Amino acid sequence: MPGTVSCIDGNTFIVSDASGDVESSPGTPVGLFAADTRFLSRWVLTVNGERLDALSVDDSQYYEVTFFVVPGGAVDYVEADVSAIRRRRIGPDLVETLTIFNYGQGVVDLDVRLEVEADFADIFEIKFDIQDKAGSYYTDVEANELRVGYRRGTYRREVVVSTSEAASIDARGLRFAIRLRPGEQWDTRLQVVMRALRPDDVDLRAPLRAQRPSESTLPDSVREWVAQAPTLDTESATLQQVYHRSLVDLAALRFAPLSLSGAAVPAAGLPWFMTLFGRDSLLTCLQTLPVTPSLAPPTLRILASLQGARTDDVLEEDPGRILHELRYGESAAFEEQPHSPYYGTVDASPLFVVLLDEYERWSGDTALVMELEQEARAALTWIDAYADLTSTGYVWYRRRNRATGLDNQCWKDSWDSISYADGRLPGFPRATCEVQGYAYDAKLRGARLARAFWGDPAYAERLEREAAALYERFNRDFWLEDRGYYALALDHDGTPVDSLSSNIGHLLWSGIVAPDRAARVVEHLMGPALFSGWGVRTFAAGQSRYNPLGYHNGTVWPFDNSFIAWGLRRYGFLSEAGRIAEGILSAATYFQGRLPEAFGGFDRSTTRYPVRYPTAGSPQAWSSGAPMLLLRTLLGLEPHQDHLAVNPALPSTFDRIALLDIPGRWGRVDAYARHRPDRN
Repeated sequence: MPGTVSCIDGNTFIVSDASGDVESSPGTPVGLFAADTRFLSRWVLTVNGERLDALSVDDSQYYEVTFFVVPGGAVDYVEADVSAIRRRRIGPDLVETLTIFNYGQGVVDLDVRLEVEADFADIFEIKFDIQDKAGSYYTDVEANELRVGYRRGTYRREVVVSTSEAASIDARGLRFAIRLRPGEQWDTRLQVVMRALRPDDVDLRAPLRAQRPSESTLPDSVREWVAQAPTLDTESATLQQVYHRSLVDLAALRFAPLSLSGAAVPAAGLPWFMTLFGRDSLLTCLQTLPVTPSLAPPTLRILASLQGARTDDVLEEDPGRILHELRYGESAAFEEQPHSPYYGTVDASPLFVVLLDEYERWSGDTALVMELEQEARAALTWIDAYADLTSTGYVWYRRRNRATGLDNQCWKDSWDSISYADGRLPGFPRATCEVQGYAYDAKLRGARLARAFWGDPAYAERLEREAAALYERFNRDFWLEDRGYYALALDHDGTPVDSLSSNIGHLLWSGIVAPDRAARVVEHLMGPALFSGWGVRTFAAGQSRYNPLGYHNGTVWPFDNSFIAWGLRRYGFLSEAGRIAEGILSAATYFQGRLPEAFGGFDRSTTRYPVRYPTAGSPQAWSSGAPMLLLRTLLGLEPHQDHLAVNPALPSTFDRIALLDIPGRWGRVDAYARHRPDRN
């Protein structure tokens, strides 16, 4: 969010202004958060009644921020006698060290106050600007400690603020009376402990603290994470910057869900999606396999442990269905939102099988394939037994939770993301094109797993027959011969939804596109209606609902483009894949190397810089994963049973790329590629 400063450790994070203050307002995700709850809604420092202004901010490490501040009443900062440093570090809880200096010639008496409020707002209450709370608050004041809590039935959240120095504490915050002689400084250590309490007073967040017993373990964890990743060697300073930023952001987004402590899985993104998502987590793991394969096993395991086991229309759960979203806040606890967990997605189940197979190809981890056999089989069964709502052999969706469920249950899940070219919205159920590709891919990969590891060749043959039938059916029903591309979706009656969208690029990486049609699909992907110069738009210009700042109707999503580029390479369109990689990586330089969730779909020749999407999440897991998949695509890295294949030709926008010490079943190997005009 522009103008704010973030400090992140998994799904624990604080968002403040440039001086370090937190002052929340309706609908704005500012504050200290954990487990989908805002534990601090006000954290404001004053000196002698004056707010502080920032001279500089050091946020080069995602888990700590240093603010250099002076009282806002100072007319000339150069002559400010009193200044302060706020050193903030996030972990399972928050620690902030406050240091105040007197560089004047005389003694100063300072009234230092820290205003503290906790509204315990659920993340959905903030997002939808719901301000009424059904529970009650309580406050306890003890020596050097302020405790604020919220209770609603058996649901209870609590925050405890403590200080290392003597303070006067009341329900409004902490107050320090300080006298400093010339050249003296004063320090205090503030600790903010966040608790998610069960009825028996057991803190559900206690295991997170046990995993990180001291503040020093977090930097050690980051250094180890970066050290284990391959080294990138290239002449491209842009690529170096983006690679390192993405690697660190992926480290920042790792978290241990309360339901499976000890497992580090990627949270989807700041600020709204700092939790486990089926689709987002699976695709992030798929993007990052060559770089950070350790994300995949815990992600697969936790999704398997929460796999649907019954039929529930509120949660939209089915046996075998992989969840969409898991939340821990008040609205989920009282079923005001269905995310406990919510299963309303049709792509996570096939993608679960896709990732399991692809992970084994990279790692050789046959034990995990054997461990998750039943869950993978159940996900494959769900495709035909529960998702084929019209008995036509496709994966369809129609929400069963009419109150709070998602209308669109594909990756473009905003309400108007699936439309005809003339703007009409199709009926329900709907079957989007890319999900059919995922299902096709999942069946083929499931067949490989069944034949190679599960000892079930009959099941493998059945899956292969089903995949072949889906391929033929899809290329008959979704192809628009007069347009030269695949329909975005099928309407409830089988009518093709004729919009031109980025979804057709996903068909390439899943392999369901007929080879003789690939060139026409690519022509549309790289044509002016879809390709902005920075990347492929989600929705083609010229259609009724096109808007370059429409969330799914014209913006450019880095994650989307990374999979499109991967598909282009699969079908042999190396130059086109390189153009997408160059556009996305160049755009990243305008965001300090950190690719946001999405940016505007304005043409590159019009704006000359990518236009920021106003509410884009950043960092976002699958945006951080996008450069990793683009690197894989540029290098042509593909796993085989006994070796790692590398295509040594690069598109002309890149001179040389080397990814050194790649982890996998082959040991740790290197991959080099150099531009060779004669091979493009």
